[in-house]
Amino acid sequence: MTLMLVILTITIGLFIWGKYPPDVVALVSMLSLFLCGILTVSETLSGFSNPTVIMIGSLFIIGEGLSQTGWTALAGKKLIALAGKSIPKLLVIITLGSGILSGFVSNTGTVATLLPTSIASAWSIGTMPSKILIPVAFGSNTGGLLTLTGTPPNIIVNNALISAGFDGFSFFEFGLIGLPLLVIAILYFRYIGFKLLPKNKTNNKPINIDATLHEWIEAYKIENDYYRLRVRSISPLINTKISKWNLENKFKVHIIRLKRRHSNRLKGTQPFIEFPDKGTKFKYHDIITVKGNTEDINALMITFRLGLLPVKSARNELRNNLINQEVGMSEVIVTPKSFLVGREIKLHEYFKRYDIQLLATSRHKKPYLEDTISVNSGDSFIIRGSWENIEKLKNQHKNVVVIGRPEEMLKDIDELTPKSFIALAALIFMIVLLVFKIVPGAIAALLSAGIILFTGCIPFSKAYKVISWTSVVMISAMIPMGLAIQKTGAATMISNSMIEFLGKENPILLLVGIFSLTTTFSQFINNSATAVLMAPIVLIAANTMQISPEPLLMTVAISASTAFLTPIGTTTNAMVMSSGGYQFLDYLKVGVPLLLLFLITSLILVPIIWPF
Repeated sequence: MTLMLVILTITIGLFIWGKYPPDVVALVSMLSLFLCGILTVSETLSGFSNPTVIMIGSLFIIGEGLSQTGWTALAGKKLIALAGKSIPKLLVIITLGSGILSGFVSNTGTVATLLPTSIASAWSIGTMPSKILIPVAFGSNTGGLLTLTGTPPNIIVNNALISAGFDGFSFFEFGLIGLPLLVIAILYFRYIGFKLLPKNKTNNKPINIDATLHEWIEAYKIENDYYRLRVRSISPLINTKISKWNLENKFKVHIIRLKRRHSNRLKGTQPFIEFPDKGTKFKYHDIITVKGNTEDINALMITFRLGLLPVKSARNELRNNLINQEVGMSEVIVTPKSFLVGREIKLHEYFKRYDIQLLATSRHKKPYLEDTISVNSGDSFIIRGSWENIEKLKNQHKNVVVIGRPEEMLKDIDELTPKSFIALAALIFMIVLLVFKIVPGAIAALLSAGIILFTGCIPFSKAYKVISWTSVVMISAMIPMGLAIQKTGAATMISNSMIEFLGKENPILLLVGIFSLTTTFSQFINNSATAVLMAPIVLIAANTMQISPEPLLMTVAISASTAFLTPIGTTTNAMVMSSGGYQFLDYLKVGVPLLLLFLITSLILVPIIWPF
């Protein structure tokens, strides 16, 4: 027991120190338990087959599926739009929105989604982001308590309860305490927290597709050679392939996109052909998006009897017609050491090898209109292609640099597609399975994640990338520590000490002790690790006092999500720190009153909802 407590103390110290990644600390801790003879091989590796770990890994895929198909961006922008120009209203909506969203998407995913729009909204209504971002982080932490899958500690305490022979909590049972706490958080920030939040000046700008497109249009003069043409009934293009006409060489016109006016998904005719190739056939009433100068476009229209459609705004046309969930745009710059420097190339042909279209070229901050170019260092291009191909182009970093973050731009797109509804259906399917307990939680999450992957909501190539392996490995490696605490008798010792110190007669005092110890750990180490450590201790305490473990484990789940006092307690706190220009004391000043409110509320409601 002494040896195990030494390992536990060193592990917690390393977590707090923060020099080494938490997953590495957890792995070293796990190996130490085996090397010191405390655990067997099967016990040491038991965490990697634990249903909790499988479920959490699957939830990352489900959350990413909702994010990449437009739901989180849409939800974030709708919530921000509701606030209008009112700062108090924005605070209420942003805290409520982050809370509700994090009940179904990971806390980290929620903050990542709301961060850009929150910052933009703060600027637009005349306040600083520092007045908004801590409520976003704290709201997401609190909202995780709305559902079983809202945050990993919920899953951990639920599985601990099931392992102890109890039924476990239902999917929405956490919301019985989570919803009141979220309401308290909203009221706190509306009337008290806002006064305590600092007003720090920051210069950060979030990624905003509309603003970015506007900058590109101005810099590259894209609107000057962007046209939409209609294939009329008398056009010789009808029912012929693009390859027949050699349009790029004869007319110097590049076809960017083709829209079918008479599409039928049931017959396999898609409404859009995002990247027409030589084998693509023209149909009557097709809308063709083309790039070329005015004279060449006029010649094309006369020769093939095409109609010109009005372009309301180049900015809106680009946003609505050239970017969506499948297709994106980005800016590319030639590096000084690129093998392209000094070479004469045809730009369209070069980018075609990556299945990417060239929309515009700039040299010395001026539009470059020729297709053939002797490449100079610093030449820049606006490209269009699938988000996946744009990501692949980033691998050519020695030759060209892709400016910006295509993955984050994709998540800022709020257009819904059929895949969006598939992703939502997958989430609902998992919830139904969990609510009615048709299959175990890990299987329900795996089935939902499988739907997300096999329907293409997330490409299989990204499946492993979207999982936070730091969290998964850390939880897997910390589960054996919980086992060691029980096996060596340390859990019994800590539990008995807590009971003896707080008294056996009043379980409310035990809740105070559990809440205080758990929230103290959660301020410095990951809340999942905290839940893993505390679960066996409170189970023994419940057994010793002959009371139900449900209120004790629920208190662990609540207090594990109250990392309000430090920026290192949760990833969400750290994510908003630089964006809001926060200092360590800002969290302490804002977090202490909210933490006390959560403690008081929990002590009142938990025993009522889950009697001892």
